[in-house]
Amino acid sequence: MKAKRFPKNILETIRVEKILGIRAGMKPHRVIGIWAVVVEGRLFVRSWSMKPRSWYRTFLEEPSGIVVAGGREVPVRAVNTRSERIKDAVSRPYREKYNTPGSLHFVRGFAVKKRRDTTTELVPL
Repeated sequence: MKAKRFPKNILETIRVEKILGIRAGMKPHRVIGIWAVVVEGRLFVRSWSMKPRSWYRTFLEEPSGIVVAGGREVPVRAVNTRSERIKDAVSRPYREKYNTPGSLHFVRGFAVKKRRDTTTELVPL
């Protein structure tokens, strides 16, 4: 079975825009903004915080949620990335996309193993 993909216009919006709206889990709460990158036509995110109430921890417990891009809400499923090749590939666009002096601290932090290991693919449902 072929994995479902985001429409090209949504991926292009995510690729260009600096902030992606997400809501992790199915409980009602606000949409928050996070950094996201597109790699090989797929959507990836990394978590800065692994606190118990973070979007990352919520996705670990309940992998369903939504992303908001281009004015559209898209239901998604979170998939933890185990591939070291993909994790390496995700690091490059983070460095390219978030390249302002104020962003560099966070980009470097995303390369630290504990945050790199939070690399999550968001797959449309």
